[in-house]
Amino acid sequence: MTPSNELRLLPWSGADDKPCYLSADNTNGYLSRLADNTEEIQLGLGAELVAHALAVLADADSDPEELRLLATDLTGALRDAVRIATSRGVRLPRPAHPAHDGLPAFS
Repeated sequence: MTPSNELRLLPWSGADDKPCYLSADNTNGYLSRLADNTEEIQLGLGAELVAHALAVLADADSDPEELRLLATDLTGALRDAVRIATSRGVRLPRPAHPAHDGLPAFS
C-alpha cells in the first residue's frame, strides 16, 4: 500500500469513466511515474488553455461555437485539475494527533 495506507487516485479514468486507483509501496514504480508525468502534462495543458480562454474572451467577436468548444475544453481541464488535487490531497501526511495539526493553541 502507499505510505499513507491509501490508494492513489490516478489521473485517468477507466471503463465507463470510472476512477482508477493504484496500490503500490514504491512511489517510483512505473505506474507512479507515469501518473506523475500525466498529471504534469494535464496541468500544463490546463494552464495553456486558461491563457487561450483569456484571449478568446477578450475578443468581442468570438464565435459562439468557439466559445462552446472553449467551455467544453475548460470543463475537461477543470475535471483533471480537481482529480489531481484530490489525489494529492489524500496523499498529504496526516498529523499524528488531531490536537497537533499545526494550528496555534489558544489559552
